[in-house]
Amino acid sequence: MIPVIMSGGSGTRLWPLSRKHKPKQFLALFGNNTMFQETLHRLEGLTDLEDPIVVCNSEHRFMVAEQLHELDIDKAKIILEPIGRDTAPAITVAALQAVSEENDPILLVLAADHVIADLTVFHDAIGQAKQAAESGLLVTFGIVPTSANTGYGYIQVNEKNTISKVKAFVEKPDLATAESYVNSGDYYWNSGMFMFKASTLINELERFYPEILETCRQALIKSQQDLDFIRLDEQKFKSCEAISIDYAVMEQTDKAVVVPLDAGWNDVGSWSSLWECAKQDDNQNVLHGDVMLDDVHNSYIHSEHRLVSVLGLDDITVVETADAVMVAHKNSAQNVKLIVNQLNKDKRQEADNHRICYRPWGYYDSIDQGERFQVKRITVNPGASLSLQMHHHRAEHWVVVKGTAKVICEDQTILLSENESTYIPIGRKHRLQNPGCVPLQIIEVQSGSYLGEDDIVRFDDDYYRN
Repeated sequence: MIPVIMSGGSGTRLWPLSRKHKPKQFLALFGNNTMFQETLHRLEGLTDLEDPIVVCNSEHRFMVAEQLHELDIDKAKIILEPIGRDTAPAITVAALQAVSEENDPILLVLAADHVIADLTVFHDAIGQAKQAAESGLLVTFGIVPTSANTGYGYIQVNEKNTISKVKAFVEKPDLATAESYVNSGDYYWNSGMFMFKASTLINELERFYPEILETCRQALIKSQQDLDFIRLDEQKFKSCEAISIDYAVMEQTDKAVVVPLDAGWNDVGSWSSLWECAKQDDNQNVLHGDVMLDDVHNSYIHSEHRLVSVLGLDDITVVETADAVMVAHKNSAQNVKLIVNQLNKDKRQEADNHRICYRPWGYYDSIDQGERFQVKRITVNPGASLSLQMHHHRAEHWVVVKGTAKVICEDQTILLSENESTYIPIGRKHRLQNPGCVPLQIIEVQSGSYLGEDDIVRFDDDYYRN
C-alpha cells in the first residue's frame, strides 16, 4: 500500500497564519509536528506500507522535502504540479507513477491538512477499506456526522454502520437539509479520503474521463527529474481539465463504496474548527503564546510575537502575527477569505508571505522597509548557498552578525567574519555562501528604485530555480 498525500491546498481560511507560500498543512497547529507530518505520522503501525507519493505545488517543494527529511522519510516520490487542477488530475498522476514502479499497488489517498484523533479506529477503517480495494472496489471514507454541518458535502448510503454501496453524492446543503440528512442516519460527511488499486482507478478513468488520463500520462512521460522532485510537464498539465475525483469518477462508477469512519475527524477548514480541535481551558478558551485575559469565554486567541490582552469578550477569534492582526466574532471568522481576496486585489504581500520567508538555503526576516530602502535579517544554513544573481534596480550592503560568509562579487571572492561588511553595487553578479558549520546570519540593507523579489536575474542556482 502506497500513501498518496495531497498537499496542494492554499488554506486561505486560516489567514493570517496560513498563507499562499506557507499554507496550513506546513504549520504546527497542534504540537511539534506540522499537519503534513502528522498525516504521515498517524500511518505508523500499518503493515505493508511503502514510501509515500506526495503531490504538491511547485512553490512548496522545499518545505515538503525538509519536513519529510525531519521524519527520516528520504525515498518519497514528490510530484510537482505546475498549476492546481483539483484532485482528479493530481490523483491520476500519482496512480500512473505508482504503476510505473510497482506491480499494482493499493493507493491510500489522504489530504495533508486533516485531524484524526482516534488512530486505532482509523487503522481499523483502513484495514476494512484495504479488503474492499483488493477486490476491485473504489473506497471513500465517510465521516459519521456529529452535527448538521453545511460546510461539507454528504454521501448517501444504502446500508448504515457498515461498508455500503454509494447511493448518491450530495453537494453542500443548507441547514434544514443538513439536519434532515443527519437525523436520517443515511448520510456521511464526504472526507475526501480514498483507497483503491491504481489499476482500478486508471480503468475507471479510461471509461469516464479518458482525456484526463491521457493528458496526465503525457505530463508524466514528459516530466523532468529536478533534484528529488518529479516536475510534471507544464504545458501538458495546464491543458488538463480542473475537476475533482468525485465528479470525474466516484459519482459515475458502479464500484464506489463507503467505509464509515468515526475517529474524531476534522478538516480544520476554519478558525472555529481549529478551536474545536485544540485543547481548551476551563473557560473554553484556546490560548497560544503570550496572552492575558479577563472575563473571556469560548474564544481562540493566538499570539506569535507580542503580548495580546483581551477583556470582557466572548466567542471571538484573535490571531496576531509579525505583520498582521485578525479579530473576528467566531460566527464571522469563516469570512476571512473576503479579507484575503481584498489583499490579493490590492496586491499586498500579506496574502502570500509571512514576514519570515523560507527558502531552500535558509530564511529571511523583513525587519523594516520604506521608500527606496529595505532591511532584512538573512539566515543561511551551514554549507548552503544563494544563487549567483544580479539586480537591475537595487544595491545591497551586507553585515555579518554571526558565522562566516563567503561572498562572490564579479571576479572577486572574499571571506567575511562577524562585524565585517561588504557592498554589492547595482548590476554586479554576486553570491552569498555559508562555508561554515554554524548558521550564517547577516543584515542586508537594500537601497534602490525598486525592491521587489522579482528583481532577481539568476545565472546559477543549486536548487534549479528560475
